[in-house]
Amino acid sequence: MKTPATGLILALLLTSSQSFASDLAPNHLQQQYKRPGSIPFPADNPYSAEKAQLGKMLFFDQRLSRNFNMNCATCHNPSLGWEDGVAGAFGGQGKNLSRHSPTTLNMAWSNSFFWDGRAATLEEQIRGPVESPNEMDLPLSTAVERLRNVDGYKRRFEQVFPGKGVHKDGILKAIATYERTLVSGTAPFDRWIEGDEAALSDAAKRGFTLFNGKAACSQCHTGWNLTDNQFHDIGLPTNDAGRITITGNAKDQHAFKTPGLRNIRQRAPYMHNGSLKTLEQVIVHYIGGGIPRESRSPQVQSAPLNSNEISDLIAFLESLTGDDQPVSLPILPY
Repeated sequence: MKTPATGLILALLLTSSQSFASDLAPNHLQQQYKRPGSIPFPADNPYSAEKAQLGKMLFFDQRLSRNFNMNCATCHNPSLGWEDGVAGAFGGQGKNLSRHSPTTLNMAWSNSFFWDGRAATLEEQIRGPVESPNEMDLPLSTAVERLRNVDGYKRRFEQVFPGKGVHKDGILKAIATYERTLVSGTAPFDRWIEGDEAALSDAAKRGFTLFNGKAACSQCHTGWNLTDNQFHDIGLPTNDAGRITITGNAKDQHAFKTPGLRNIRQRAPYMHNGSLKTLEQVIVHYIGGGIPRESRSPQVQSAPLNSNEISDLIAFLESLTGDDQPVSLPILPY
């Protein structure tokens, strides 16, 4: 039988429990996961609408590949989370590459590029696949010659880069400017962080708690884009040496950049080599902790989760998919 005092105690406990649940988000972690209000552009490549439009044209133009058979969107398809949906990226010579195409979403907030971080700027990264013999295979000098023969491009380059016309750095800066505008749309998770409790299911809310607690995902997947922009060996079976080829440091053996998790459901398969086909497989990998080798990151530890917890964690990850607008293809100059 409940006494008035018992009822009061239960009411206080219930209020305390609800307050604790509310503290998990948005109050406690609001600033960590809050979307930025603007896109950062570097001082040596400031934004202009004309430059971004020129970059969009170049992003979708097959004239930037030797055989006119590839463009940036070949490996970074907006319909596939700005990836390509296959384990290894497409090569320009009809072969697949050993690494999976990373997304171009939210690259304006990245501080290094490629899975091994070998490029320090987005402009430098763009040069890589354009000139790589295994990808688009086109020297930038040849790209300049091609574009100088197109009146529409000559006019646009002169407008964006007065007095310089079509030039190598202009190609890279224009594409980089466009890519920096590729920002994942507002997601249910963002609306929840802003205070809309109805934006997330109870399962997704439990998944968020797991993400920041028992599952320990947030040790590497931090901030609004859910990446620390660092490099870790997560114990995945691979023959790829990873970042050690760039730094020479033993701790970077099999280390690859932490990917952001925005729109992650659209971006299968997963990992640097596309070896895991589903989010379920990714979580199972982390539950086991991966291969316990010397270079494995200390942040990667086994985290036993039951089937209900796995479902909750996936519900949270699915809440990170934004309301992205359809991408219109540009009319290319001729």
